[in-house]
Amino acid sequence: MRAVIQRVSEASCKVDQQVVGAINQGFVILLGIEEADRLDDLRWLAQKMANLRVFGDENGLMNKSLHDIQGNILLISQFTLFAQTKKGNRPSFIRAAKPDQAIPLYESMITELSTLLGKKVATGIFGADMKISLVNDGPVTIVMDTKDKDNH
Repeated sequence: MRAVIQRVSEASCKVDQQVVGAINQGFVILLGIEEADRLDDLRWLAQKMANLRVFGDENGLMNKSLHDIQGNILLISQFTLFAQTKKGNRPSFIRAAKPDQAIPLYESMITELSTLLGKKVATGIFGADMKISLVNDGPVTIVMDTKDKDNH
């Protein structure tokens, strides 16, 4: 599982020119799911994202988490995060999980993050052509991959 996390002051997702998800301060998370991903990967990543301390404290240091600022999440499924570009100029997405596997994991991530934050997580629509608007605050953009977790 791979996530691109952007600290935002506001963000929204439109499908067919209708806003389907919107937040103020918090994270836009682009989530890629690959065939090898399991629930333990999901739980590890959700914990890391929910507790990520990248919001400024009274001294201007990145010490606060979403909990501390009552921040929100806009979660967007994005299979293109697993693009393979080594050969040729047309990316291959063979590592990305197929919808029958990816949708349940994406829905589980929504539930897990909602539980960890104690509030609803805004989302896009899985598989839809989405238009994402955001104001990246900082800019702060962090990439996390469950392949980096400590398996000991």
